[in-house]
Amino acid sequence: MKLLDGKVSIVTGAARGIGAAIALKLAEHGSHVAFTYVSDSSAEKAAALEAQLLAFGVKAKAYQSNAGDFAQCESFVASVVKEFGTVDVCVNNAGISKDNLLLRLTPEQWDEVINTNLKSVFNMTKQVIRPMMKAKGGSIINMSSIVGIGGNAGQAAYAASKAGIIGFTKSIAKELGSRNVRCNAIAPGFVETDMTHYLKEGAAADDFLKKIPLGRFGRAEEIADTTLFLASGMSSYITGQVLSTCGGLNI
Repeated sequence: MKLLDGKVSIVTGAARGIGAAIALKLAEHGSHVAFTYVSDSSAEKAAALEAQLLAFGVKAKAYQSNAGDFAQCESFVASVVKEFGTVDVCVNNAGISKDNLLLRLTPEQWDEVINTNLKSVFNMTKQVIRPMMKAKGGSIINMSSIVGIGGNAGQAAYAASKAGIIGFTKSIAKELGSRNVRCNAIAPGFVETDMTHYLKEGAAADDFLKKIPLGRFGRAEEIADTTLFLASGMSSYITGQVLSTCGGLNI
């Protein structure tokens, strides 16, 4: 059974890691997928992912677009609506981390994290709500983090950006619920990706694992499964919520 047959989904920051896993999962379940990547160095991976998505028999297209730039988001979503017809699902996944103790954190690092992680969610959501409201339905899924719920030393900027996403998500859910547009957030724990590879090494890895009741790091595919649930009709009565996909790390 394909849960998203014929739907149109946007995934930002999808050239690799969690974003790529999400794009593949949505396509596997019948959704057409438009996804973004930022740097020229990611172009090859983006092209490879586009080919993988097309193999599912859906429409798919990679766009080089910076989710932290409002004008680029405006142009991107307009192109998607023109090419695909509408937007049913928007997964705001683009994100970076610039970990540093506050004493050493520079204003430039703070701004870069806030723009990429938080402002991007505003930029994209602002654009996709019009086609969703016109269609009288849609699902917006924002990638937060358990760090946005509990904080973490050395990650003040990252935690602030991810906490901001939660407040934004709940507000948009209240604004758009009457239009049948849902907005939820996912709060992953420690997931095995290129961005978190260092967490798996040495004594630090053992310390992290001891805090996770399930005793292991998460997989990108597991975040993709949670995304599929929130994108599909299986979650039709869920909005304004934060699903912590973290192996129990938050308890």
